[in-house]
Amino acid sequence: MRKIRVLIVDDSVVIRRLLTEILAHDPEIEVVGTAANGRIALAKLPQVNPDLVTLDVEMPELDGLATLPLLRKDYPRLPVIMFSTLSERGAVATFDALARGANDYVAKPANVGSVAAGMESVRVELIPKIKSLCPFNASAVRPPSVRTIHKIAPPQSMRQMQRCDAVVIGSSTGGPQALRAVIKKLPADFPVPIVIVQHMPAVFTRHLANRLHQDCALEVVEAKNGDALRAGTVLIAPGDFHLEIVRQGVAVRTMMNQGPKENSCRPAVDVMFRSAAKVYGPGCQAVVLTGMGQDGKHGAESIIQAGGTVMAQDETSCVVWGMPRAVTEAGLASQVVPLDCVPGELLRRVAIGRRTATFCESH
Repeated sequence: MRKIRVLIVDDSVVIRRLLTEILAHDPEIEVVGTAANGRIALAKLPQVNPDLVTLDVEMPELDGLATLPLLRKDYPRLPVIMFSTLSERGAVATFDALARGANDYVAKPANVGSVAAGMESVRVELIPKIKSLCPFNASAVRPPSVRTIHKIAPPQSMRQMQRCDAVVIGSSTGGPQALRAVIKKLPADFPVPIVIVQHMPAVFTRHLANRLHQDCALEVVEAKNGDALRAGTVLIAPGDFHLEIVRQGVAVRTMMNQGPKENSCRPAVDVMFRSAAKVYGPGCQAVVLTGMGQDGKHGAESIIQAGGTVMAQDETSCVVWGMPRAVTEAGLASQVVPLDCVPGELLRRVAIGRRTATFCESH
């Protein structure tokens, strides 16, 4: 198999050298070029023919945000990973980049203590993302999304399903765009709470919640310790904290902790799914969206064992079919559906056991 060809775009000579050195140590990756700004990068693209581009956000002449739309005109399927700072400004710019067509991002190391530690943190995060976005080669055209909803192994018929009391969602690479596509199509009177774990740093999860709140009818907030789960509200786990769902008397609330990472993640989908299974049992509906790795698989097992149901995004509509694949291949998904079908399926699911379903009559 040929190496993954990478073009590095960053105005810093030091960063370009560090990234080149990091990637050169992997036998499956080849750095085929570097560029100091977007204008140079656009000129180099047809010359070096990369499989993936790493793109700095802030650069002179033509920055990352301005480069993306120009790049997408001629290379609509070329994977792009943004290289952004762990700051408020960096978070805002990263979400703008994702909205303009970037596939993912890597945060520049901060407060790591040494150059070696910084390089290691980038290596651990960047290389898996490169390989997940280029599983074979970047020129392979992704087939159109399959419209047929594929039933894998439904544990029970729709008539046998108990009333849904909560929706829990896990996502990673490609998640911000996928979450927006789902949440935006749900009405303000959605009758159950939604809790989300998206793999992101702390500063970024707050901005994700703010963006979704602005774009969607539902109330979307970054969760705090002790928040009550309420119908019509979407809670997003804060970066660097596991979120658990606990029952306190008649109320169901969030509980945060900074316990050990699971699946190299904090927050972890598995942690949230397991806690949801304990509280909601057969009334729990899980959704596993695009993302690399298999976070959510073990938590999905707990939900199934408790009588709940699991929906997974299908391969052709995923940016990375890792997390949904793990759930699907383990036989845990009762439905595997294209992303654009997820909202409709959720509306049908929450209508079960409810006398009135005005919330889905116009959707």
